[in-house]
Amino acid sequence: MAFLGGNNNQLTGMGEIEEELKQLQSHPGAATSNLSAMDFWLLVDAGYQPLGFVLGNSVMSMGVSGGIATAFKGLQRGELKQLTQLMYAARELSLQRMKAEADALGADSIINVQVEIIHRSEEIMEVVATGTAVKKVSELSGRQITLQVK
Repeated sequence: MAFLGGNNNQLTGMGEIEEELKQLQSHPGAATSNLSAMDFWLLVDAGYQPLGFVLGNSVMSMGVSGGIATAFKGLQRGELKQLTQLMYAARELSLQRMKAEADALGADSIINVQVEIIHRSEEIMEVVATGTAVKKVSELSGRQITLQVK
């Protein structure tokens, strides 16, 4: 295993990768997050605990015939319904996969959600949704907060 055992041998198959991931995930440790220090402080002050960085993605293909059909329709005015439906499905699938990761951590919510659409080629796009899974652990501190804006 590349990370656990310090061995630099290249992983060769999905089975090995999945096994390594299971072993790494079985060792709980620090939570990862995409929050700034200020966001983190405000979150903790509001009674929430970050559980971890969560991600969902989907990679979609229009297919050759779909890409050609959309290209011809793109010469006219109007919505490209096939492409719109594909993008909506990819976005929704990514968000649901991110939510499933948060649910597995026992989260109450996901904050700082960001969705990115990456065009891999003319026919292939990837939608990536990321955020920080959080859990309510106490009540609001009630402290007065003064933020400085630069």
